[in-house]
Amino acid sequence: MQLFYNPTINETTESFSFDKEESKHIIKVLRKKDTDILYVTNGLGLLLKTEITLASDNKCTVKILSFEKAEPSKFRLHLAVAPTKMNDRYEWFLEKATEIGIHEITPIICDRSERKVINLDRFEKILLTAMKQSNVLFLPKLNPALSFKEFVKLENEGMQLIAHCEETHKRSLKSVLNPNENITILIGPEGDFSEKEIELAIENKYIPVSLGNTRLRTETAAIVACHSVVFVNE
Repeated sequence: MQLFYNPTINETTESFSFDKEESKHIIKVLRKKDTDILYVTNGLGLLLKTEITLASDNKCTVKILSFEKAEPSKFRLHLAVAPTKMNDRYEWFLEKATEIGIHEITPIICDRSERKVINLDRFEKILLTAMKQSNVLFLPKLNPALSFKEFVKLENEGMQLIAHCEETHKRSLKSVLNPNENITILIGPEGDFSEKEIELAIENKYIPVSLGNTRLRTETAAIVACHSVVFVNE
């Protein structure tokens, strides 16, 4: 199934038109024509089966034939991950986490962050492309970047964890995970969280955890955490 995206559709939609860029892709690149079937999601769990009624590369129009709605997850995974020095590594994380089943992402700027400016629009496009390519019906929520201090003071539902490499008391991630539980996990930059950041997180009720015996890159640690949570909930 090839999946398309339109954020404006819902269960009452009878017909709609794609924007010019998507229309051109559908008609010129994919060579779709009148009466061809397209599957479309709004990124909120809705899947529409549609039929092309106007195969125009300026305004491809479809009518709705049927729809179904996926059940939302019984858990919610929020990863707060420091941007990586090499931007393509963070983009890889965004793509793979979307494929695995993440729900929410917040870039966090830490004491040892080497990258402190991000392109939120580009990140959004990567999430959208990954959602469509992997036939996921829920588009992850991407939040604006926050400083570490700002983020840890937010009230997050469920369990709050911080994964770090310091030689202090930590529990293994697998030992604290429970099915059907909301969870927020902090993943630090290449130089790890500072001691002050770890202390601040613990003061704000974050539980220190280990992701294994080896030292992981930021993006690898984020994927390990993401997959572990999703695996427990399968």
